[in-house]
Amino acid sequence: MQKSSDIFSTEDARRLAKRRLPRLVFDFVEGAAGREVGTARNVSQFDNVMLQPRVMADVAQCSLATTLMGQSYKVPFGIAPMGMCNLVHPMADASIASAAQAMDFPMGLSSAASTSIEDMARMAGSHAWFQLYFGGSQEASLAMVERAQIAGYETLILTVDVPQVSRRVRDLRNGFTVPFAMTPRAFWDFATHPSWSLSTLAAGAPRPMNFTDSKGSNTFDRGASRSGADWAFLERLRGKWPGKLIVKGVTSAADALRIRSLGADAIYVSNHGGRQLDSVPPAIRLLPLIRAAVGPEFPLLFDSGIRNGEDIVKALALGADFVMIGRPALFALGAEGAAGLNALLSCFATDISVVMAQLGITSIDQLGPDVIFQDASHAHVDAETKTQAALRLAAKT
Repeated sequence: MQKSSDIFSTEDARRLAKRRLPRLVFDFVEGAAGREVGTARNVSQFDNVMLQPRVMADVAQCSLATTLMGQSYKVPFGIAPMGMCNLVHPMADASIASAAQAMDFPMGLSSAASTSIEDMARMAGSHAWFQLYFGGSQEASLAMVERAQIAGYETLILTVDVPQVSRRVRDLRNGFTVPFAMTPRAFWDFATHPSWSLSTLAAGAPRPMNFTDSKGSNTFDRGASRSGADWAFLERLRGKWPGKLIVKGVTSAADALRIRSLGADAIYVSNHGGRQLDSVPPAIRLLPLIRAAVGPEFPLLFDSGIRNGEDIVKALALGADFVMIGRPALFALGAEGAAGLNALLSCFATDISVVMAQLGITSIDQLGPDVIFQDASHAHVDAETKTQAALRLAAKT
């Protein structure tokens, strides 16, 4: 008989993951740039967004289904592309692929994933999107894109907010490197977390699987510059990639407009979970500004700071068409593997349904600025959402 999960929230998942994972691995997942103020702001800013319940509506049948870029999904969220997921659990990538198939949502495979482009295509099928980090040269990057196209990927995510990898203090203190350097400190860390260490040893140490040269040597350089992901490269990529193209890591309305003009199919509003710039504004504050700039119909995805289903509803109400989940998924996998991930995603879906019922709505497309509670102490939300509301109303009329 399968043990029931002990995860009922992201906080549960985080607590259990911290207990099971070596500090070096847990800090890699949770850590961020600088003093990690940016990450904290991402999360806390959701507390400043309040929702206005409505009563006596017929909400017996609530649907979480939605459409993004012409594709229907049963839930309005997916799993963000994250590198080296198998660090937290040997079957992390496979578990994400299985959940994506079962719940019908998209998942992003990072260039720096511990599963190859080809293997993930076989595991997740059309639910897998490939995320590209620029690396080495335009030719090397486009060669990886060609691999994704041959493998059958229909959606490509270009991440543009990592021109230079930030200095993450936790990783520096812990001596985190890819591959691991077995220092005395790391040995003790692994030895005192036997469950993780034994399962990882049995499966083989994870490594970035998409960076192998003709001799079979791994060429991944975590600290390499990715500044080649510039406007010229975006134009070239758009000309070569026949499928849907999403540009990730956008926090500026001006950048969003230029990206749209160059033919991207969607923009992914994200500040990389605070992992790149500590002084970045909270992503949820930027979302309505970008929505107002690009108009009501252009597809927007969102991540950074999501911790529960209620946060997802807030992001959708403030302009996102779809929400991607990052750290919470890794916490759940690190805590309990596939069972933990499935439990947490089920919590998120239930949260969304409950919140929708409280708001008196029955479908995702009914979420908009009108469900946000506005008063004098939340003038910033009022100013941003009024513009968005006017744009949405104009589109409907």
